[in-house]
Amino acid sequence: MIRKFVPEDREDYIRFSTEFYNSSAVDKPVPREHFEQGFDEMMRSDVYVQGYMLVCDGNNVGYCVTMKTYSVEAGGITIWIDELFVLEEYRSKGLGRELFKYIEENGDKKLRRIRLEVELENGRAISLYKKMGFEPAPYDGMWKTIL
Repeated sequence: MIRKFVPEDREDYIRFSTEFYNSSAVDKPVPREHFEQGFDEMMRSDVYVQGYMLVCDGNNVGYCVTMKTYSVEAGGITIWIDELFVLEEYRSKGLGRELFKYIEENGDKKLRRIRLEVELENGRAISLYKKMGFEPAPYDGMWKTIL
């Protein structure tokens, strides 16, 4: 089951995101206060950032954080999958497919694109994304961190 975050999800989200940011899926850990601030923002408003809990057998087993923007190129709303994490023992049980279906069916009516990043070494995830219709982007991204 997929559902939006509720206040009671705070500690599970922080635990899951801490595990995610200490995994090989990302290049460096993130301070706990970033998770706390992010959760507070998701509880305050869902205009820019949304949080989803992945639930199996009545237990929180993963999460997803998305961001919303308007894309002129795509001609509508783009949802960016910023974070997606599922506990190891619950992977390959259909939760990823269920999540993307949920986002498409319950998202903005002007949704035109879903974007995500994936480590090139994560063949399992890449295979799933391709089966769901994702294509590699024709360009690399860049960023500048403002401290």
